[in-house]
Amino acid sequence: MPCKVVLAAEVASEIKSEVSQKDTRPKLVGFLANDDPYAEKYAQSSSKHLAEAGLDFELRQIPREELEAALKEANEDPSVSGILVYYPVYGDDRDQKLQDMVDPTKDVEGLNVVYNGKLYSNDRYLDDGKTRKAILPCTPLAVVKVLDHIGVYDHSLPYGDHLRGKTIAIVNRSEVVGRPLAALLANDGAKVYSIDINDIQIFARDAAASINSHTTTMTEFKPEDVIPECDVVITGVPAAAYKMPTSLLKPGVVAVNFASVRNFEPEVKDVASIYVPSVGKVTVSMLQRNLLRLFNYQQ
Repeated sequence: MPCKVVLAAEVASEIKSEVSQKDTRPKLVGFLANDDPYAEKYAQSSSKHLAEAGLDFELRQIPREELEAALKEANEDPSVSGILVYYPVYGDDRDQKLQDMVDPTKDVEGLNVVYNGKLYSNDRYLDDGKTRKAILPCTPLAVVKVLDHIGVYDHSLPYGDHLRGKTIAIVNRSEVVGRPLAALLANDGAKVYSIDINDIQIFARDAAASINSHTTTMTEFKPEDVIPECDVVITGVPAAAYKMPTSLLKPGVVAVNFASVRNFEPEVKDVASIYVPSVGKVTVSMLQRNLLRLFNYQQ
């Protein structure tokens, strides 16, 4: 069976129709405070897509030493509905401090400690009455939406088990994308191999366990030990030199790339049943939806 290539625009169009019905124009401010070429590329790309979506978006490029003060100012500015920071800024624990500085009511990326706690405990709501949903990180949520769109999720199974029986690899364990994505997929019942440059961890939730309790297990596996057994392989390595060896992929695999560069070899189409080369436009749609949700909460 030939490989089906699914473009992000196809998935994004469904979400766009949902958010385009709103007649408000909340203001989003993005901060680019590093020299990372991939962050700059993403910033410019998202600026373009957000403008096309009709959002009031302002990109502010500043030295990283000025970012804390700039975030404080944006937090207090009533004209700013949402705040986005392009990471990495420092590439260490200082980035977590910056994430927690963003006012949760304006955090469109859902990286603040308030939302992090909700994500990892699989608690979807901010209030007891379940009227306000927590904000989830845009790129992990975009990957989830793509997997749902292409049929990886099985909605005939009970809630919390829509990915039960699926084995998934994620080649990225950043605090911004890879780790939260692994948690989201494990919370939905998948066995997830989280592959980092240093090691491989397993994120999983036992079928009999609480829906709010996935576990993380250290392993001594290497990529060649786990990739061949995976039904879905997701890559997010921000380096053009990195390529997932097609020889490791099992026939019929679903291959999804969320990096700004192509992580799969061209031959992936000879092996995969579905190939998604990018999720960028879906990420922008998730950003737009998060912004509108926060704007509504602020009213």
